[in-house]
Amino acid sequence: MSSESDDDPIFKALAHRRRRDILDLLKEEPRTTGALCDAFPEMDRCTVMQHLKVLEDADLVIARKEGRERWNHLNSLPIKQIHDRWISAYAGHALSILDRLKSDLEGPSQ
Repeated sequence: MSSESDDDPIFKALAHRRRRDILDLLKEEPRTTGALCDAFPEMDRCTVMQHLKVLEDADLVIARKEGRERWNHLNSLPIKQIHDRWISAYAGHALSILDRLKSDLEGPSQ
């Protein structure tokens, strides 16, 4: 039995700044691998491909081959699942604490 959570590949993929940059570009529109390489001239093609592989393994990028081009599409569903599981639950708790603090600071109505 693996101790690795299903979310671990997603967190690993999101941990690197360049991979988040790639996702930001793909959020705007699907891009070819060549266009992604052009967007990051400081990285060679092999490095961009390695980052894309990590993103694909986390199911954050879906690649489609069309002729000689490889189109990369954002799959935002895993990020939404992370949000639903982690962020929204904690945000709701934080809002209830802030609401209680506001009520305490305002004191009883007179």
